[in-house]
This record gives sequence, structure tokens and C-alpha cells, in this order.
Amino acid sequence: MNKKNKKIVNIKELKEILKENDNKKIVFTNGCFDILHRGHVEYLQKAKELGDLLILGLNSDLSVKRLKGENRPINKEEDRAIVLSALECVDFVIIFDEETPFELIKNLKPDILVKGGDYKLENVVGREFAKETILIDFVDGYSTTKIINKINN
Repeated sequence: MNKKNKKIVNIKELKEILKENDNKKIVFTNGCFDILHRGHVEYLQKAKELGDLLILGLNSDLSVKRLKGENRPINKEEDRAIVLSALECVDFVIIFDEETPFELIKNLKPDILVKGGDYKLENVVGREFAKETILIDFVDGYSTTKIINKINN
């Protein structure tokens, strides 16, 4: 991983950062973010507006493969992490190998857990460890799968 990038952290570093920022409202979201598009950016900007620090849990390459199939991800985890960390609204990126960020959320106990509007509140993994869970509507017409299909056709 690009160790010069201070926004890409491991769990130990992130816990230390959160200790130093215990007076700030912590927002957590997660996803694959394979091919970054407008829908992703607007979603992340809305998530950031809900608090002081936005932590993005990024599915590792192995995790994406398990969730999306053998042909995914298109972009490697390091590349995805670097691109996402360059966004002004993203404060920290942490990569996880599991299919869900349950353990990560359990460890971080964010103030606000954010997921996309395609989720039902009762199905959001880790919601019991956050003070509040918020669903944000997606921007219509934008998805990584649509981009991949367009390229293939």
C-alpha cells in the first residue's frame, strides 16, 4: 500500500485517530467503489455532510470477488483506495477482507452509519453499533455495472 498516503489507514491507526478526535461526529460507510462515478461522489459528499469525519470501509479485492464475481474488481484495492482518498469529502479509507464490515463497525462504533437507498434499514449490517443509521438515495442512472455493460457493448 502507498504508505505516504496518510488517509489510507489500518484498524490500529484508525482507532488512534478516533481517540484523538473523540469530540467529533464520526460517519462510516462502505462499499466496493470499483469504478468511481458521479453517483459514488454525490453519495459520499452527502454522507460527509452528516458529520465531521467520514470513514470509508473499502472491500478488498478478495471481498469484491466473493460479492461480485470472478471478473471483479476492475480496479485493484490499492488503486481504488488512492482514488477515494483523493476525494475532499473522504477523511480516511480502511480496507477490509470480509464480505461485510460487521467487525469493523463493531470496533469503530461510529456515530452515524450510512448506506445506499437500495438497503432496508433493518438489513444494514452493523447498525446496532452505530448511534444512528441513515439511508441515502442513489443518483438515478449511475452504477458500476451499467458502466461495465456499456463498455462491453
